[in-house]
Amino acid sequence: MAGSAAGLFFEDYSVGQQLHHAVPRTVTAGERALYTALYPTRVALYSSDEVARASGLRESPIEDLAAFHIVFGKSVPDVSRNAVANLGYAEGRFHRPVFAGDTLSARSEVIGLKQNSNGKTGIVWVRTEGQNQHGETVIDFCRWVMVRKRDLDAPAPQTVVPDLAGAVAVSDVPVPQGLDFTGFDTAWTGDARRWADYKTGDVIDHVDGVTVEDAEHMMATRLWQNTAKVHFDRSARPDGRRLVYGGHVLSMARALAHDGLANLQMVAAINGGAHANPCFAGDRISAWSEVLDVAETGAPGVGALRLRLVAVKDEGPAGALRDPDGRYRDGVLLDFDYWGLIPV
Repeated sequence: MAGSAAGLFFEDYSVGQQLHHAVPRTVTAGERALYTALYPTRVALYSSDEVARASGLRESPIEDLAAFHIVFGKSVPDVSRNAVANLGYAEGRFHRPVFAGDTLSARSEVIGLKQNSNGKTGIVWVRTEGQNQHGETVIDFCRWVMVRKRDLDAPAPQTVVPDLAGAVAVSDVPVPQGLDFTGFDTAWTGDARRWADYKTGDVIDHVDGVTVEDAEHMMATRLWQNTAKVHFDRSARPDGRRLVYGGHVLSMARALAHDGLANLQMVAAINGGAHANPCFAGDRISAWSEVLDVAETGAPGVGALRLRLVAVKDEGPAGALRDPDGRYRDGVLLDFDYWGLIPV
């Protein structure tokens, strides 16, 4: 079932529902240039064909998060066009790189529903899969979204909350076929730190901050063909403000993380993530990371780091990210747990 022109509302979903998302998209080299224009990204593998070839790939892919945004954007008209907010992620895996010339399509399955106590909105959980033109899965992930009801008198569905893994097991973290970092030259990145230089518990301040501009986040929303009304239509929110797409905050934080994690080349899996508070144009984003785990992958020269990436606005809160009741403190924008691949 696909959405109508008005999009689906909470009462239109049912557990097990299959959503086949419209408009396949062929990726071009323009995606890389636009991504670099939007974010201060400097990942060597995604900046240079020569670095990619030296690392066992045929050429430089598009950024892993750019592929994520494209697949995410495909799902928006059927999943979150009428969303209040995208809330979080789990069980994400980047199965294979996406190259210029690949055509991506997406589909989702509804795996959970829960009406909120106000009776006006509900939470929809979906598992989304992006495939290339060969029918190969390039990425899959779960996410949950708060969606408005069209009819406030519509009966609440039976509550089904999916049991999602707290983290992707390191044995299930995908490593691209042929990836080989044994010849990786840290002169390419300007940072000598490799896998063995990080340990569990390390906290890395990414130093710089970036102020979000209206023009940039609106361009990002259009680039990913994201049709969620709250991002581009000021009448969609009572305060008249356009909500910055959470993926824009994620990509900005990932780009800022180059300072301190310059040799982390690929995002391989998403363990969990939350968009803790809204972001608007004019907010200043800064970020820090905590090393949660270090692991071997079995691929030549390739190690894995499990990282918690936190983005805050206007310096954000000091100390604990949550209050005594477990709610995120004001100023926390993103709390993102992922596995990344780095030369050993």
